[in-house]
This record gives sequence, C-alpha cells and structure tokens, in this order.
Amino acid sequence: MFFIISKLFWILAQPVSLILLAVLASMVLIWRGWRKTAIGLAGTAALLLFVLGYTTAGALLVQPLEARFSRPAAMPERVAAIVVLGGGTSSRISGARQVSELNMAGDRMTEALRLARAYPDAPVVFSGGGNALVSEDGSETEAATARRFFLEQGLPAARLVLEDAARNTAENAALLSGLLPEGEGAVLLVTSAYHMPRSMGLFDKAGIAMTPWPVDFRSTGEEGPGLDIGDPAVNLFTATLALREWLGLAAYYVTGRIDSPFPGPAAAR
Repeated sequence: MFFIISKLFWILAQPVSLILLAVLASMVLIWRGWRKTAIGLAGTAALLLFVLGYTTAGALLVQPLEARFSRPAAMPERVAAIVVLGGGTSSRISGARQVSELNMAGDRMTEALRLARAYPDAPVVFSGGGNALVSEDGSETEAATARRFFLEQGLPAARLVLEDAARNTAENAALLSGLLPEGEGAVLLVTSAYHMPRSMGLFDKAGIAMTPWPVDFRSTGEEGPGLDIGDPAVNLFTATLALREWLGLAAYYVTGRIDSPFPGPAAAR
C-alpha cells in the first residue's frame, strides 16, 4: 500500500505536474471570470518553472544529499560483497530490445563493475525488481537487465546474487537482509550519491552494516545561488530528483522506516 500511495502522490506532486495543474486551473478560472486569480496562479506556475529550470536551485537542493556520505579515504583492503541498488537501467527498453540499456544513473552499474574487477573474490549483489505502478508489456526486472549487463562484461554467473522483487529502497533493504554473504571485509553499498542518506538509514534500521560508495553525482558541490540557463531540462530534472528524495526521507522518517530525518555518517557502522 505504501508503494502505491507514494507512486500516486508523486505523479501529482512532482514539479511538472504541479505546473501543468496550475496552468489548467488558471484556464478554468479565466473561463469562470476570475481573471486576477487566474493570472496569479499562472504567474506562480511560470515562476516555479523559471526557478527550477533556469537557476541553480536543483544543484542547491541536491548538494546536501550528495555531501552527506563520502567514499572511504582509501580502498578497503578486503571486501565481502558489492551491493548495487537498482535504478541505473531502463527495464522497458532493455526488455523490449534485449539489450543492457543504462540510464542517467548508469554509474551504479559501471562503478560496480569496476569494483568487481578490483575485488575478484567479492560477490556482486544486485537488488531491483520493477518500480512501475503498472507493469508494461515487454519490460523486464532490473535484476534481469543487470544479469545481462554483468555477464556481457565478463563476470561469471557464479559471482552474481540477484534479488528481483524490490520495488523501492525500503524493499531493497528488507529483501537483501537474508542474501548478503557472511565473511570478513566491507560490504560496499553502490548507489547514487543523492540516494545514499535514505539507503544508509534503511540498512542501518535493518541492522546491516554498509560502507557507502556513492556514485552518479548531479552537482559539483560548489554551485551557489544564481542563474543557469545552459540546460533548463537538466536543471528541472535535477530539482525534481532532489525534491523527490527530500520528500522520500520525510515520508520514511514519519512512517518509522528510518530513525533519523536525515541519516548521516553515524549510520555507517
């Protein structure tokens, strides 16, 4: 139920939807003769689009998330497992074309491959099912795409541990608890830097000690307030992604899935 509610909420609450709803509502208000209210609502929508698309707002929103956890100062001497969270592949395209299509978060996959080659004895544990509200014809689980990708890159099937039912990060943590191999060494958690606070909070809540290995950075970490007109589509996407993550942290904290509203390095035991 939490998964369905969160999906439906985000369909309406994401910035593009809010802007569209505001424009549609302003048209209705004009039709009803409430011109001043309509102009105010349309102006608010335009302002929101400008701030999120043509300024550094997205980078400023994502920076604290990306700065919360850092990689170890030195490569770990021993690694017990490399855990990769889904989100770096396009299941619909991969399934339809039978390829290993990566998306903007594909660093999760490529960095996991690099780590797998650096630690040839460590299993690669991947968690990802399908996160679509309604399953699409021809799509496949992220785990299926990940298996194809890693095999194509030369990793033996015996090194892969695949979990293909998780639909969100909470289910990643819950379903991986019984799949992680026992052994000495660090368990590396590979996911997007902006996603690391929520992920570490969930694994900490589940009693699973992880070493954060953030990838897929969306900011330089040095942006300040100002205009950024070079690529408004990317700016809007970054802002949307950051807002979703902040709302996700709030929702997970309120519902007791994590113990802190903004999990920090103390969660890494």
